[in-house]
Amino acid sequence: MTQGDAIGILSDALLTGLKIAAPILIVSVLVGLVISVIQAATQVNEQTITLVPKILAIAIVLIFLGSWMLNTMVDFVNRTISNMLSLII
Repeated sequence: MTQGDAIGILSDALLTGLKIAAPILIVSVLVGLVISVIQAATQVNEQTITLVPKILAIAIVLIFLGSWMLNTMVDFVNRTISNMLSLII
């Protein structure tokens, strides 16, 4: 395994991680932003109010995109194993 091969695997791992984490992070940030605007408008500054909507939003994202996330991870593992086998042979 050369340094280029290791960098390729690391790059693929980072991009796959970003693809998987992006929907959850984006939804969490958007829900937090909406709740923060509502809190600022109503002057209710309770930190625990954002927890339940974020958890519900993330659960909905996982319900709808969970299979895509799992398929993305499985594809990454298959690519990595096939690359490792091609380097050995």
